[in-house]
Amino acid sequence: MEYVDCHTHTRHSDGRGTIEENVARACALGLSTIACTDHFVLPPTMDPDCACSVPAGDAGAYLDDIRAAREAHPEIQVVTGWECDFYPGCERLIDRHRGDATFLLGSVHALDGQWIDDLGDLAYWERHRLEDVWTRYFEVWAQACACDVGFSSMAHPDLVSLRGLVPDDPALLRDLYESAASAAARAGVRVEVSSAGMRKPLGAFYPAPDLLATFCAHGVPITVGSDAHDPAVVGDRVADLYAYARRAGYAQVDVPTVDGGWRSIAL
Repeated sequence: MEYVDCHTHTRHSDGRGTIEENVARACALGLSTIACTDHFVLPPTMDPDCACSVPAGDAGAYLDDIRAAREAHPEIQVVTGWECDFYPGCERLIDRHRGDATFLLGSVHALDGQWIDDLGDLAYWERHRLEDVWTRYFEVWAQACACDVGFSSMAHPDLVSLRGLVPDDPALLRDLYESAASAAARAGVRVEVSSAGMRKPLGAFYPAPDLLATFCAHGVPITVGSDAHDPAVVGDRVADLYAYARRAGYAQVDVPTVDGGWRSIAL
């Protein structure tokens, strides 16, 4: 079986290793593709100290490091990408700094200007009911799918579950999952199956089984990724992600190529 990892980070943004270290780890694991997807440049209002995103002035160095790793490791496809936080107006900054990136992961980490995935700052959660946070998250997520950026895939689709807190209203969850799958299908965007939730309080894969099955029922293609922020986590549980996708009804995963195209791996 051929394995890939289409979501990785380095110390260019909020990771620990270098692009070379991530790619070398992927090669040691025998992966056929690794996508480099550090957090894209964010406006100062969202990340004033560049604590989690690549500074605008360093975007060129990030892209250069990907090219260098690709030249050093012809045995693996090293895809140039970014993970781009969605917020109103993000299109302009993405156009300005994306460079030659061919793979753009869309993501939603903030609602109404406040982070929801910072476990050290739960202010947004404390001011809103759980059901309202979930509803707002999927509203913004649908906007990200439909935006003019044209994201390649949507990372960790139900990141809002990272704390392991899920509304206990089955009808609400069904409605939210149906709206997410419909939004992705209309936009023609892929969604990511990720092992990152296993390293969060959630302790499970993203997306939840019922959400993944709903995506499958709507014909939404998938990518897979570890969301590694350390070279040791590159390729984390990819074989398990494949099995998880199969159980949801998927017969293949989509993989970005260096030239901006796509290929598929049969599961």
